[in-house]
Amino acid sequence: METFGNFLVNNYPLIKAFHVISMVAWMAAMLYLPRLFVYHTMTKKDSETSKTLKVMEYRLQKFIMNPSMILTILFGTLLLKTNGVINWEMSWIYYKLLAVIILLIIHALLGKFRKDFYFDRNKHTARFYKLINEIPTVLLIIIILLVYLKPF
Repeated sequence: METFGNFLVNNYPLIKAFHVISMVAWMAAMLYLPRLFVYHTMTKKDSETSKTLKVMEYRLQKFIMNPSMILTILFGTLLLKTNGVINWEMSWIYYKLLAVIILLIIHALLGKFRKDFYFDRNKHTARFYKLINEIPTVLLIIIILLVYLKPF
């Protein structure tokens, strides 16, 4: 009988591929949702456009952003548990994990902002959402550089 550790090692390329696929979907949603918020700030409450954006925002969060985040964390955790993948004496992995935690916080904030729009309680400007939109991009760049360069 194959142990879980052997399963992880033997399936490392597949697990890594699923981690990257789910991460790409998560990042796409994290970048698109704030753009929808930018457009939503420019609509009138109770307009057809506002109603349409509410549906789009909800579906994006429920069917793409949340599931892909869960899968990214799941496959990432499996990678962390795979023998020989991470040298825990190097510090780059801790910075990567910190960046992921910040992404999770941004994810939660985007969920809060979506609910604010849904209940017509948005208090932020289009400029605010344009700035929020840059944070996942910067974190993604940092994470990719850390993973591929392992600088420290």
